[in-house]
Amino acid sequence: MGNSSRMTSFQRREQLIEVGRALFAAKGFEATSVEEIATNAKVSKPIVYEHFGGKEGLYAVVVDREMQTLTNALATALAEPSEHPRQIVERAALTLLTYIEEHTDGFQVLVRDSPSTDPAGSFYSLLGDVSIRVEDLLTEAFKKQHLPARGVPYYAQMLVGMTVFTGQYWADRRKVGKEQLAAYIVDLAWHGLSRLSPRPELRYESEKARREASRAAERAAKETARDATREAQRNGVADAGAGTAGTTAAAFSDGPAADDASAAISTVSIVSTKPVQPSQPASRTAKDTAGKVRHTEGLTDSDLL
Repeated sequence: MGNSSRMTSFQRREQLIEVGRALFAAKGFEATSVEEIATNAKVSKPIVYEHFGGKEGLYAVVVDREMQTLTNALATALAEPSEHPRQIVERAALTLLTYIEEHTDGFQVLVRDSPSTDPAGSFYSLLGDVSIRVEDLLTEAFKKQHLPARGVPYYAQMLVGMTVFTGQYWADRRKVGKEQLAAYIVDLAWHGLSRLSPRPELRYESEKARREASRAAERAAKETARDATREAQRNGVADAGAGTAGTTAAAFSDGPAADDASAAISTVSIVSTKPVQPSQPASRTAKDTAGKVRHTEGLTDSDLL
């Protein structure tokens, strides 16, 4: 505490603000104590109470300053004339990322959970103000594209939230440069906005989609049932034909008709199995005939008798 006399009241106040901002960013409001603030500032606790009335007062001043810094930067960026609406989106993204880069502790304080005593003028109320400005820009763009205006406030919140939370992630993992990250954000935002549907809807998970899927399943089930019925009918006709043939065969299995049938089958079998004698060749028959003729030449009728 020996250096307390070497600072003016203004300097001491600024010192406590710097110390408080660093502690709130690193540990959060609830985990930071007045004693810890005083120790890091190398002053007694009464000095902290004298300037801010407690850690709540110090926190409110830190938040107010950070909000003012960011608000001024965004207001300047959005007020500058632009040649194209995309330029405004690029400028807003770069402005926020620049603030995160240059005021990392302040940004961490803003995005951390605030105490219940935090006034309405918080970081999220600031984002609400920025969203209203974005709404104005989107309203004009929606009119030009003949899109319904009722979705504008939601799209504005999406754009601001996407940028803020991406920036929060980047604050701890700066593996890409500020401009590259801004390009990622703008690319997603701009191309998404340029392809908005007049009537956006869920394709798979909406109630409408589920009803259509249910109806399609019912149609498929009915078609399957019809196919099964047709197949059963075809099989029934085939079974009936087989039954008629079986009845006819059974009718021949008993009685005189069966005996006649058996006799006919036996006759056919005998005839079909009896060997067939080969016919005499024509040349031999002619030779025998000629011999008989020669033998009878010169004989009288009485000799023949």
